[in-house]
Amino acid sequence: MCRIAGIVRLNNTPTIEEITSMRDAMQHGGPDDSGIYIDDELHLAFGHRRLSLIDLSASGHQPMMDEEKNIIIVFNGEIYNFSSIKNQLIKKGYAFHSSSDTEVIINAYKEWGCECFALLNGMFALALLDKKKNQLILARDHAGIKPLYYSIGNGTLYFASEIRAFKKIDPYWNENNDWKKYFLLFGHLPEPITTLQNVQPLAKGNYAVINIGDLSFSMHRFYQPDYQYKINHVDEAATIIKEKLIASVERHLISDAPIGLFLSGGIDSSLLTIIAKPFLHDHLHTLSIVFDDEKFSEKYYQDIIIQQTGAQHRSYVVSEKEFHDALPDILTAMDQPSNDGINSYFISKYAKAYGLKAVLSGIGADELFGGYPSFYRNQSLLKTRWIPSFMFAAAKLFDDDKKKKINFLQLKSALGNYLFNRGFFIPAQVAQLLDCSEKEIWQLIENIALPAFVNNLLSQEQVSFTETNLYMQNQLLKDTDYMSMWHSVEVRVPFLDKELMHAVYSIHPSVRYDQSQIKYLLIKAFEKELPAAIWQRPKQGFTFPFENWMKQIKLTGQDSQTFKDLQTGLNNGTTHWSRYWCYVLSNNNIFNN
Repeated sequence: MCRIAGIVRLNNTPTIEEITSMRDAMQHGGPDDSGIYIDDELHLAFGHRRLSLIDLSASGHQPMMDEEKNIIIVFNGEIYNFSSIKNQLIKKGYAFHSSSDTEVIINAYKEWGCECFALLNGMFALALLDKKKNQLILARDHAGIKPLYYSIGNGTLYFASEIRAFKKIDPYWNENNDWKKYFLLFGHLPEPITTLQNVQPLAKGNYAVINIGDLSFSMHRFYQPDYQYKINHVDEAATIIKEKLIASVERHLISDAPIGLFLSGGIDSSLLTIIAKPFLHDHLHTLSIVFDDEKFSEKYYQDIIIQQTGAQHRSYVVSEKEFHDALPDILTAMDQPSNDGINSYFISKYAKAYGLKAVLSGIGADELFGGYPSFYRNQSLLKTRWIPSFMFAAAKLFDDDKKKKINFLQLKSALGNYLFNRGFFIPAQVAQLLDCSEKEIWQLIENIALPAFVNNLLSQEQVSFTETNLYMQNQLLKDTDYMSMWHSVEVRVPFLDKELMHAVYSIHPSVRYDQSQIKYLLIKAFEKELPAAIWQRPKQGFTFPFENWMKQIKLTGQDSQTFKDLQTGLNNGTTHWSRYWCYVLSNNNIFNN
């Protein structure tokens, strides 16, 4: 796991100071090694910071190049099937000088060109220079687990793993005037929106080819979900899910550095821990966060799994004082505004304290197997499509914030249903907060265009798509990436393994979901291994006692009447802490400096 950056110019070569400043703005994400490649002829510079997990030796140093020095790569991520690809390449006559997955990507590209990206099963963001073709190639993994941002303009291309690198190269980089509007609506920034003007993420499952001679740009998709339902029987579906998830966990445990698992006590982390036991044996390390407030404690369920697996477990208590003391660092770590992320900050902090360099997380299970309430209310929402839009529009007049969100249903789409479930402030509120027109806010929502086929998917598949491509993509994965890398820890997500996801999308929704049981198929697949106490319990998200802790936060923007009204609502229980935090972040200067 690493951090990467690059600059390409038409007329002059980037200086070593420029590429170093971008690279080292992300030093926390790669403390083990660093490298730079500058090509004066092509006016190009690559920067790399390394967090070593596979091949800890100097032979894994980046930027890495082939023997002829025609292919140069900077790579962030892990390729879990690199050994099998390497064996194919050896049979074709390729020689290897390291045990790193980076060298495998170089030779895979030499053999198959850009088609090699479709062969990779892992999480990755990379930049590859092909000097023979005079091309730069940017690529991002199938699920968008690893970030990669880019900007092209004024004869220059920049790319980096974090937005902070762009601000470092140009402290006066123009702010995206719309980011606060999107943030107040969604509680995160939906791709392709960032806080900076003309800086956007490379779309997941895509690679871009840039002609270095003129910076012309073409985008190509190498992966997208295939909703071809071939499995229609529960037993067959359970068998394949069990097989694929076990294989995924085994792949994700590949590491030459200490690795462990987050254990919350919920279905997903408990299941990953149980599966990991036969592969790690006595080296099964787990960790969790607990609280003095019993209302938020999941220790009882964690202990069940610890006893079953014999895991070497550590629990860490986060107090209110520690939360407030850490808040300035949390805000600095937050590369892009998010309504979440604080939990990821602390669990990553303690993973590092435990001596772990990589940890497995259960992200993706809820989205793929129906772990949220939204999966089981969507059918009812679809039945409201016949109601005239003006009736939903009138919902903005309600006093209650939850009822106000009915306003989003006038969209009559999967996106409208998503915002009804997960939206924060409705357009009328955002317009009032930011002194703009409500019409302008509705137009911005329409810019977040979901593929046309989404509205034709079956009800729960629609929810899976929006939860995966909006909530998970833009909040869970982003938060996990920048918070974990802030502490120099890699987080791996076995539920987003490409082979497992392919299997999931081959199962008919009528088999995958059950109205009476969340994550029905996942539980069915592991009914003999997973204790009933774990899956029969009420669902409890991984959250902190924020409602009380947030009341004491002292940040900028406190003088406005809106802030005072929200704080009053927080104190009397009529405003949820997440709405309060969302507003506070939108008024904090951390993302403008």
